[in-house]
Amino acid sequence: MLEKLPESVGHALLNQRAGMEKVLYNHLFRQRQTARLDIRSKAFVFNARIPKRFTADGEGLSPPLEWDGVPEDTASLALIVEDADSPTPHPLVHAIVFDLGDIDGSIEEGALNSPHHAGFGLAMGQNSFFRQAWLPPDPPRGHGEHRYVFQMFALRAGPPFSAAPGRRELIDVVLDRAIAVGCLIGTYEREERVASAPSEHDSTASMA
Repeated sequence: MLEKLPESVGHALLNQRAGMEKVLYNHLFRQRQTARLDIRSKAFVFNARIPKRFTADGEGLSPPLEWDGVPEDTASLALIVEDADSPTPHPLVHAIVFDLGDIDGSIEEGALNSPHHAGFGLAMGQNSFFRQAWLPPDPPRGHGEHRYVFQMFALRAGPPFSAAPGRRELIDVVLDRAIAVGCLIGTYEREERVASAPSEHDSTASMA
């Protein structure tokens, strides 16, 4: 979707970014210190480039994830993926997954609904385009590198989520019930187009 934006728009918005301080992980830590759990991926390491197959330039599948260190008093787990560098007032939500159980676990590659893949039927909230699906990384060309923040929250018991929670609902639940959190950052940048130099034939033709 954003790949269709002119490169000049990406350059114009270069300094307009939501900011890492606005991701949910940091909302929580401004309120209180919270225990840590570990979240990782077999597809990329912390602060490394997300492979193309998991983006809008590839197959658009959701990446595999693993987590451990879940506290014993966890009632459920929830995941949100946010783009900290989207040219928007708040980070763009790429996925929300909830009711992931209450123990260490994993989700496989392609487990989340995505534009061309049905997923494995996990309980999903709404991304920023109001779809219950994985929104593959799709940064504007010319806007530079974007950081995609995968945040896993261990939650104590409480009222159930709505059928399709959005970012606002998840923020309220996390600030009230989170007892541990883990964070994994992957990056992606869409390469800028390089204008080809005129050939000798073109130069000759232009002088004719």
